[in-house]
Amino acid sequence: MSSSDFRQIAIRTESGKAERLFRAAVSAFCSLTRPSRREIGQLEDLTLPLFDDVSVESRRYVAAALSECEYAPAALVRRLCEEPVDIAAPLLIRSRAVSDIDLIALIGRHGLPHARAIARRKDLNPTIADLIRVLERPTLVRVRDPEVSAPTKPAAAPVNAQAAEDSATRQQAPGIAAENARRRLRSMMRTGDEALAARVDAFPGSDTYVKLRETALTGNAAFFQTALADALDIDFSTARSLTANQSYSSLLAALRSLDLSEDRAFLITVAIYPSLFPHPQAIRTYLDRYRLLHRDVALDKVRVWKAETVSRMVRDASSANRDSRKASNSDDVAAPVLRASSRK
Repeated sequence: MSSSDFRQIAIRTESGKAERLFRAAVSAFCSLTRPSRREIGQLEDLTLPLFDDVSVESRRYVAAALSECEYAPAALVRRLCEEPVDIAAPLLIRSRAVSDIDLIALIGRHGLPHARAIARRKDLNPTIADLIRVLERPTLVRVRDPEVSAPTKPAAAPVNAQAAEDSATRQQAPGIAAENARRRLRSMMRTGDEALAARVDAFPGSDTYVKLRETALTGNAAFFQTALADALDIDFSTARSLTANQSYSSLLAALRSLDLSEDRAFLITVAIYPSLFPHPQAIRTYLDRYRLLHRDVALDKVRVWKAETVSRMVRDASSANRDSRKASNSDDVAAPVLRASSRK
């Protein structure tokens, strides 16, 4: 055997490894009930570099598997949708990871084959459906020349003119429909771009985060504790106890309950506990703990803090009532004594 034969064997071996890894990674991902953003990113990082090295059969298998996946990686889905329709069809028909804007772009790039697969989607946008119908039955718009001479028979001219007008109307109708479809598509594209910009610019709880960040950076603990009490709807003493510990565990749970991103939560935490992050490993540990803490667990802790606040208020109110009753009783006892002394 020559050296070229050995190279071909090595290439086939590496290709086989890529095939198995590509399929196994997607199969394992599809078995996850609710994958995290980190797991979605890991799948994309693993599969996209292998994409050009795997066979058509593997791409078809992965497209079919991801078409049923509710949280399919968007980048991998878009890459598969650019494949020929015999590979991309399951995603074009079923995948929720493909938006209306993506569908329009795919129709523009790949034409009728992709459009026919997209037409089989459930709850397809009516504007996209109109576009596909126009592509299926293209008709040129014909405009009659106004300078055409009249027929030789004057009596038949009105009839012929009416027939020509009806024919022109019938011929122009598909063209008008196509133009209307294009107009609606342009409008939808603008709406989609505006919605995307809104999603990029909108941060849930932005005002709360700004208030927490600014008060944390002042260095005045009371300011931050007041802002934290307002954000969590707890009393000031409870908020003060959350930041009075030597550990940031309570503050981490409080910030997680507000659904802040990990970078925002870390900025606030490092402003309150700067001495706890002397090296990168401490930062990595914090971020891992923040990611692993489920928001529902954090919300349960906040509910416990609120319950403690309410119980404390009830205890304070009951003790105040007892003190007031004691004071009123002492006044009642003192009054007869005074009256008796006055009679003397």
